Amino acid sequence: MAKPSVQYVCSSCGAKAPQMLGRCPVCGEWGTYEEEIVQSGLSTKRSVSARGIGESALPKRLQDVEATEEMRIDMLNGEFNRVLGGGLVPGSLVLLGGEPGIGKSTLALQVLMQQGERKTLYASGEESVRQLKLRAERLAGNAENLFISSETSLERILDQVKELEPEIVVIDSIQTIGTEAVEATIGSLSQVRECAARIMEFAKTRNIPFIIIGHINKEGSLAGPKVLEHIVDTVLQFEGDQQYMYRILRAQKNRFGSTSEIGIYEMRQNGLREVTNPSELLLSTAREGLSGISIAAAVEGVRPFLIEVQALVSSAAYGTPQRSSTGFDGRRLNMLLAVLEKRVGFKLLQKDVFLNIAGGLKVQDPAIDLAVLAAVLSSNMDIALDAGTCLCGEVGLAGEIRPVNRIEQRISEAQKLGFRRILIPADQKVDSKHYSIEIVPVKKVTDAFRLLIKG
Repeated sequence: MAKPSVQYVCSSCGAKAPQMLGRCPVCGEWGTYEEEIVQSGLSTKRSVSARGIGESALPKRLQDVEATEEMRIDMLNGEFNRVLGGGLVPGSLVLLGGEPGIGKSTLALQVLMQQGERKTLYASGEESVRQLKLRAERLAGNAENLFISSETSLERILDQVKELEPEIVVIDSIQTIGTEAVEATIGSLSQVRECAARIMEFAKTRNIPFIIIGHINKEGSLAGPKVLEHIVDTVLQFEGDQQYMYRILRAQKNRFGSTSEIGIYEMRQNGLREVTNPSELLLSTAREGLSGISIAAAVEGVRPFLIEVQALVSSAAYGTPQRSSTGFDGRRLNMLLAVLEKRVGFKLLQKDVFLNIAGGLKVQDPAIDLAVLAAVLSSNMDIALDAGTCLCGEVGLAGEIRPVNRIEQRISEAQKLGFRRILIPADQKVDSKHYSIEIVPVKKVTDAFRLLIKG
C-alpha cells in the first residue's frame, strides 16, 4: 500500500499548499490552513452522475432531452417548503448551517416530526438518543415513524438507512461523522469532504433525500464552505439574533429553486412557529405619538413586509459623536447622515445618532433609506410622524429618491395592514387605481420631509 502524503488545504476557499501557511495567498484569510492526509491508493472517482445512476454518459442534443418537473416531497412546513422551492427533491443533499444555538437541530427535528406517516431517520453524532428524546418531547409533532440514532460512523449510518429505508434522513452534524476510508481525525477537512461526497453518492443511488447540518467556523461561514457548497445541491442558512425570538431561513444555493425566498420562524418554548405574516409582529402598536419612529416597506428576497425603524438623536456627551446601528449597515448610515447634512441642511456633527431595526432583523434592502432618514429627522426635531404613513425609496448622494424593485408588492402589503398613505419614488410607474391606499410620489428627500412634517 502506498504511503499517504500530507497536504494543507485552506478551509475558507479550498486552496492547496505543500506546506503550512499562515495567510492564504488566494483568499487572504489568516489561520485557515488545515492538514489533510492524501491516500494515493484511494480512488476519488464517483460512479454516479449529478441526477442519479443509470444515465448514459454519452452527450445528448439539447432538443432530445425531455424536460420534466422535479418530484418534490411536501415537508408539511410552509416556510421550509418556500425556501426549498416547493418541497424536498428525492435524492437531493441539503446542507443546513447556522451559528451554535440558533436552532438548526430544533428545526431539523421538528420538520421530521411533522412528517406523520412518513418513515424518517435522525442520526446524531453530537447527542445521545436520550437527549434527542428529551428535546423531541417539548416539540409538537407526530414521532410515530421517526427513528433516532446516536452514531459517528458513516458506514454504520448508511447501513441503518439500507435496513430502515426511510424517506428522509437528517445527519447532525457533518463535522461529527467520520468514514474509515480516510485516515484523519473526525471533523478535519478531508473527513468532511469525503463524508459529504459519499452521502451524495448514496442519496443519488437510493433516491433518498439527506439533510446534513453544518457548523459555523471562526470566520462566520460554514466550516469547509467551498468544499461542501460544491458537493451539495442546496445550502440553507439559519440565522438570527439569539437575544430575539425571530429566525430567518434563507437559501444561499439551490439547484432546484430560487435563492431569493426566505422563511421566518418564531422561537418558542415548544419549538419553532412559522410566521406567515411577519409585518404584524414586527410593527409596534404603541408607536403613535412617539418621535424617532418610521415604517419602511422592505423586501427580503421576494417577500414584502413592513418593519419599524427606530432612531435616537441626542447631544454628544463626550465630544466625539457616536454613530451606532443595529440591523442596518453602519457605513450606509454614515452616508445617509452626510446626505441629510449636505442636501437638507440638518447639522448632526455634534450629535449622537443611534439606529435600530425593531425585531432583531438585519435588513440590507436599500429601499429603507428614506425611512431611516425620516426616523433620524423625527428624533432630531422631536416630532412624531404620522402613524398611518409608510415609506420606501433608495436615497442617492444628490438627495434624490431612486426607484426600488417590487414596488407593487410593497404597496399591497402596506394596504393590507391598514396604512392610509405610502411615499414612493416619483420615477416609479404605478397605477394608483388598483389600490385604495393613497400613493404619494416624491422626487427628493426635501419633498418627502415637507409632506411628513405637514402630516
